[in-house]
Amino acid sequence: MWVETDSACEVTVLDVATRTFHVQGHHYALVYIEGLEAGRTYPYSVELNGVRVWPEPESKYPPSVIRTLGPDETLNLVFGSCRVTLPHEPPYTLRKDDDERGFEMDALTALVRRMTRSPVEEWPHALLFLGDQIYADEVSKGALEYLRSRRDPNEPPGEQVADFEEYCRLYWDAWSDPAVRWLLSTVPSAMIFDDHDLHDDWNTSEEWVRTMRRQSWWNERVVGGFMSYWIYQHIGNLSPEVLREDELYSQVHDVDDAADLLRTFAEHVDRTTEGKQWSYHRDIGGTRLVMMDSRAGRVLVNSERKMVDDGEWDWIERYAVGDFDHLLLGTSLPVLLGHGMHHLEAWNEAVCAGAWGNHLARHGERMRQGLDLEHWAAFEDSFQRLTGLMRKVARGERGKAPATIVVLSGDVHHAYLARAQFRRGTGAKSRVYQAVCSPFRNPLSANERRVILGGWSRLARILGGRLARGAGVSPLDVDWRIQHERPWFDNQFATLELKGRRALLRIEKTVPTDNAPELETVFEETLA
Repeated sequence: MWVETDSACEVTVLDVATRTFHVQGHHYALVYIEGLEAGRTYPYSVELNGVRVWPEPESKYPPSVIRTLGPDETLNLVFGSCRVTLPHEPPYTLRKDDDERGFEMDALTALVRRMTRSPVEEWPHALLFLGDQIYADEVSKGALEYLRSRRDPNEPPGEQVADFEEYCRLYWDAWSDPAVRWLLSTVPSAMIFDDHDLHDDWNTSEEWVRTMRRQSWWNERVVGGFMSYWIYQHIGNLSPEVLREDELYSQVHDVDDAADLLRTFAEHVDRTTEGKQWSYHRDIGGTRLVMMDSRAGRVLVNSERKMVDDGEWDWIERYAVGDFDHLLLGTSLPVLLGHGMHHLEAWNEAVCAGAWGNHLARHGERMRQGLDLEHWAAFEDSFQRLTGLMRKVARGERGKAPATIVVLSGDVHHAYLARAQFRRGTGAKSRVYQAVCSPFRNPLSANERRVILGGWSRLARILGGRLARGAGVSPLDVDWRIQHERPWFDNQFATLELKGRRALLRIEKTVPTDNAPELETVFEETLA
């Protein structure tokens, strides 16, 4: 149970007490509650120094609960990404082009509305947040007012987050909305960052990093981003067993103020990938989730670009194997994009590496940054590694083959399901999918949607393939087909229902109502 308090204190949940730790005027605690029975629902309260503070006395929401998964229960797993923090009052349906209050309706708010009218047994068991939990470069109204009160927004970085203190305010805005706060208090969550958690296009390329490091404000921004991510997202992802071995986590409890410790740590992880891993895994019933960092651990030297370094890749390979019914590979960035976009990104990486000469390499770098060409397709070595691992697991070469291998991703502000087939060799025993769902709340403009649809077209596939081959890109060992007519561009979330070796995917979008957002199912398919 993750808790932030306004002063140092003892936090108690279900008779388990923990002292807070302190970082630069902020106080936090992780309360480990063990010995719970499977298949049970435990209402709980939070006490600070013996005084009950949660649930709030006037709350309109049901009691917060800890709900454990039963041995024969269907796992209900909700996932998505990309949620801007903006007011939730009407008009809900205005687009962001028309009015900054709009951005249409928040899918998480709609989920909460349904949960409050449903029995506990129908609530999700877990939430996966696949990136852009906050927007450091598109700050909330509350964070904007706060930064204006403490510095001149006409000075760089302007009306964007500048440091750790402003990051804390941004998280507070994102999570203190009553509906979302109740949701996070009731449904377990697992998270991974993407670019906007620090800055748009973060770690796109080596040139991008060099450019940003020349900015006078960037170091304080990235240090504050890593410090706050470690506190607000990362430590809550890890099991007690992993944290017991985490030297930094132990050290922050042993000092009066851990700010200097975390600052030194943040400066180090910004400069090197060695010795720090943001990826993690969870076993939930018969399902294994391997959440892969696809932002902070990148190797960006043109001659050896990788999505993660070799040490973290070895970890991914180790935990992607085991005796489980379903393997979920979480990564903020999709592995299987529309074919036109995939080939464009692969071609661009080759051109930037000099396939068509140094002059065009410079133009390719400008294109890479201008068009955000930095998904798995733009890291050919890592793409081949990951799809090769999926093929081996699907064929049972690494042990028992799961019923499904599903890559879960966000980032691209549309939703789709693609079925993958491997060209080299037969005998796959697992069904392999890419499931993408985004955004929770941040829809694309009409022009942006047309570009996405163009990337899925047959013409883009043919032309993009020729372009990539012309730059020497290796042939694909995998092919994939979207399982429906076209992607969805709404504010939305997806749900995986997993029981034994059965699996079902559902995508739900928000729909206009007079008073509050509602949900409509737009797609449902049995995966296995």
